[in-house]
Amino acid sequence: MPISPDLLSEMRVLAMYDLSTTQQGIKVHHDADQEVISATDRLFEKGLVSQKDGGYLTGLGRDAALHVHDLMTILTTS
Repeated sequence: MPISPDLLSEMRVLAMYDLSTTQQGIKVHHDADQEVISATDRLFEKGLVSQKDGGYLTGLGRDAALHVHDLMTILTTS
């Protein structure tokens, strides 16, 4: 399965979340890169984040973000 630019952008947004707490979300401002704004909107439509501009991870979003963080750790560890 090829990784599309949209999917890669969504993974980048999920990687922005701090998984050490459920009390911290993110806010994507209107002047952010359009790629980030669109990715965050798609994550909201998929039910992974609580707001169109980020907010908090949902349960499913937290699971997805954990996998993204784990993959990044695996691929960057020598």
